[in-house]
Amino acid sequence: MIPINAAARPKLLIVDDEATQMTALCDTLEDQGYVTTGFTSAKEALAVLRGQEFDVVLTDLMMPEMDGITLLRAALETDANLVGIVMTGHGSIDTAVEAMKGGALDYILKPFKLSVIVPVLSRALAVRRLRLLNKQLEARVEQRTAELTAANQELEAFSYSVSHDLRAPLRHIHGFSDLLRRQHEASLDATGRRYLTKISDSAQQMGVLIDELLAFSRIGRAELKRTRVDLRELVDEVRDLLQPEMGGRDIAWTLGELPEVPADRHLLRSVLQNLISNALKYSAPRERAEISMSTSRESGEFVVSIRDNGVGFDMKYADRLFAVFQRLHSDFEGTGIGLAIVRRIILRHGGRVWAEGAVNEGACFYFSLPDELPVLRE
Repeated sequence: MIPINAAARPKLLIVDDEATQMTALCDTLEDQGYVTTGFTSAKEALAVLRGQEFDVVLTDLMMPEMDGITLLRAALETDANLVGIVMTGHGSIDTAVEAMKGGALDYILKPFKLSVIVPVLSRALAVRRLRLLNKQLEARVEQRTAELTAANQELEAFSYSVSHDLRAPLRHIHGFSDLLRRQHEASLDATGRRYLTKISDSAQQMGVLIDELLAFSRIGRAELKRTRVDLRELVDEVRDLLQPEMGGRDIAWTLGELPEVPADRHLLRSVLQNLISNALKYSAPRERAEISMSTSRESGEFVVSIRDNGVGFDMKYADRLFAVFQRLHSDFEGTGIGLAIVRRIILRHGGRVWAEGAVNEGACFYFSLPDELPVLRE
């Protein structure tokens, strides 16, 4: 006898309109350690299947009341994880193919041979276990996804609420500091005026931080509207927008191939604005700033790079670059949210974002976009 765990004996549903063969097969497989339930009526078997759980159904192919393939299809509608085996005395290739199309895992020929049936059952039970395991994993993934979605929604709602609620006291700080300046500045000494300036500047910086935090929370809720975006045209638009940051600086721009890419134009503009603004800011100490952009196509995606010759960064801190409120250069103005916004937007597009750099040797930021609409500029 094949050793089978008694605590989890496999349950077989056996259907054959020939009572003698059905009974003989049930008895034989019972002796092998299986739990068998046999029927000569396909309709009766289906009725029992709707109320009980079985691991494998073995059904005769040719039966007067209902053929085995029809029975198997109905059984799989009741339990999609059930494994079906067809029994037939007509061992043609066509029969096997038809049985497989009907959802059968395998077929066995009459007259039965135990040496043939047992290996087929072992494989069927292995498939059954895999199906149940996949079902459990899918359920866990769905649960985790639902939990993550709920957590993200709560976090976004919290960020929005906090940002919104901070505006009221910030308005008071702005208002009273301005009132103090207009009505009592003359009576303040140099130290008092310096303190007042610090209060105003800090309040202004807090306002910028709140605006960016609100923008960050909105990105998670914004609907993606993907179109074919002309990357070169968008880069030119962003550079025009950032002209005030360039002043009279000597900046050498090198623009390589910038194709049309599938993206949300509004969100992609935010990505480019943050990355190009960073390149301008961190290359400001250079007498001549050098900023280059290019795009390549790799493994089904566009990879966009933005390189500068600025102050760079230490690669051991690279994992902190795209986190909220993480800043590697305290001597430069910023809120620590810009790169977090970039990362969230790119991830929502199904892409990746990363950076390379070295202290005082510049930096290069990369992001990828899935190549869903592969239209390149000639």
